[in-house]
Amino acid sequence: MLAIVLGEFGIYQVLAIVVVLLLLFGGRKIPELMKGLGSGIKEFKGAMKDDDDKKQDNRDQQQN
Repeated sequence: MLAIVLGEFGIYQVLAIVVVLLLLFGGRKIPELMKGLGSGIKEFKGAMKDDDDKKQDNRDQQQN
């Protein structure tokens, strides 16, 4: 679905994006950005898991 919306990325498009990111943020800032992105994704997944656990607990209580 995402490939249909954005189109398919070739190697040249990916390289162009990497070059632009390096020019904008520099080599030192990118690891910090990726670390922040990774921790944000981890928190999101944790929140989704907690929400699923709460829903399951509610279902279990309703069945009893």
